[in-house]
Amino acid sequence: MRINMQIKQTPSGAIAYCDAALETISTQWFTFDYWQSKSAVTGSSKGRYTTWFVKPDMAETDKSEWVLRHYYRGGLMEKISKDSYFYTGLKNTRAVAELSLLELLYSEGFEVPRPIAANVERNGLYYRADIIIERVEGAQDLVAQLSKSPMSDLQWQQLGACIAKFHQRGVYHADLNAKNILITPDKFYLIDFDRGEIRTPAPKWQGANLERLLRSFRKELAKLPTLAFTESNWQSLMKGYSQA
Repeated sequence: MRINMQIKQTPSGAIAYCDAALETISTQWFTFDYWQSKSAVTGSSKGRYTTWFVKPDMAETDKSEWVLRHYYRGGLMEKISKDSYFYTGLKNTRAVAELSLLELLYSEGFEVPRPIAANVERNGLYYRADIIIERVEGAQDLVAQLSKSPMSDLQWQQLGACIAKFHQRGVYHADLNAKNILITPDKFYLIDFDRGEIRTPAPKWQGANLERLLRSFRKELAKLPTLAFTESNWQSLMKGYSQA
C-alpha cells in the first residue's frame, strides 16, 4: 500500500482514500441512493452491471465528476455469489488493490483515471467492495468512437505506443479490451484495473494482453459490422507498439 493512501475504519470494514481532503468520507458515498438524494447522479454506463457517474458538491470535493463502481463476480463464481469475495486482508481486496495500483500509476504520470477512494465492507470471512475514480473529462471508449468515425493511422500508432508504455513499466491489465480504452482529443487512457498488477516485463504475458485486445476488436466488429476497425488498423497499432 502506498504512503499517500489513507485508511479510515468504519463500523463494517474500512475505506481507503487518496486525498487528505476526503477525511469526511463515509460508506454512504459508495451508494447510489446517497447521490440520488443529492440530485448528483449525472449518468450511467451499462454493461453486465451499472456504473454510475456522480458529481460531488463543493462541500465534499472539487468540481470533477466521479465514477462509482461496485465489484461483481463473473464466470461460474457469479452463480455462487454475485458480489461476495473471500477476505484475506485489506490490501488484498479487489478494491484496495486496484486503488493502490491506480495511485502508483497516476503518480508516475500514466494515462489512468485519478483514484479517489475504495470501500470494503466485511461480513464474517467475506467482503463486498466499491471503488470511486475520477471520470476522464471529454473521453469515450474506443467502441463508441469507432462506431461513429474511424481513427487515423497516426492515432492507431499512438494507441500502440500508449500500451507499450504500460507494458514496459510491467503493468499487467487483466482485461485489456476496446471498451477499457478511452480516447480524448489528444490522448488515450486505460481504465478498469481490477486484478491488474505490476509484473516483470515478459513477452508471454504482454503478447497475451495484445491478443486479448485484438479478440475484443474482432468481437465488437462481429456485433457491429460498420465498426471502423480493420486488420490494417491493428498493424498500425502494432507498429506504434514496436517502435515505442
